[in-house]
Amino acid sequence: MPICSKSSIPLNLFPRDVNESIRAKMSDHPDEFLPTRRSLLIRLRNWDDQESWRNFFDTYSRLIYGFARKAGFGDAEAQDIVQETVVSVAKHIPQFEYDPALGSFKSWLLQITRSRIIDHVRKKQYSRGNQVLQREEPLGPAVLENPAHSSEFDLESIWDEEWQRHLLDTAMEKVKRLVSPKHYQLFHLHVVKQLPAKTIVERMKVKLPEIYFAKYKVQRLLQKEIKYLERTLM
Repeated sequence: MPICSKSSIPLNLFPRDVNESIRAKMSDHPDEFLPTRRSLLIRLRNWDDQESWRNFFDTYSRLIYGFARKAGFGDAEAQDIVQETVVSVAKHIPQFEYDPALGSFKSWLLQITRSRIIDHVRKKQYSRGNQVLQREEPLGPAVLENPAHSSEFDLESIWDEEWQRHLLDTAMEKVKRLVSPKHYQLFHLHVVKQLPAKTIVERMKVKLPEIYFAKYKVQRLLQKEIKYLERTLM
């Protein structure tokens, strides 16, 4: 199924102190949601569990797709990378043990996705200057770390950026279903589109307190959802 890109919410949606307060609160009950994540990873070991695999695909496909696009691939190649990454996850998930003390699921998924990215790079980039590489020959670190391509292959930074964007977009999709269309529209216009409150009053024929109430309500739910996702998707 094609993965459609969408307009992302600005990563600096909230002031820095708000984001820091979210992270601070995360330490209150660090193991609260671990059973849910562990149970999903265990269920994924069963290739016939379509519901769990659909859950995994819906949760991570846009992240992997956005990561591939930021790494310089077109739509079709990014779609291929998503599919190949999911296949690789299916092959390696029986050996994966979810233990945050040893490493996060986020890092494990990055390594698998990175391997698929490099596979596609190997297909495309098999020559550099006077050096010719066979298509089946792995690209070594000297090639991948060439300063001329450093921006293209800074995959860890790209992954971290896409991961944060993924959290915010996923949280917003959830919150959008929890509030009234009017409240979400007021929030979107004022916070995301950054329209002045007075402009919204004139355009939407609403009172000023309604805008600030909608902003408070949606932000509160969004912070809660981001806190949950930070715990369960890491």
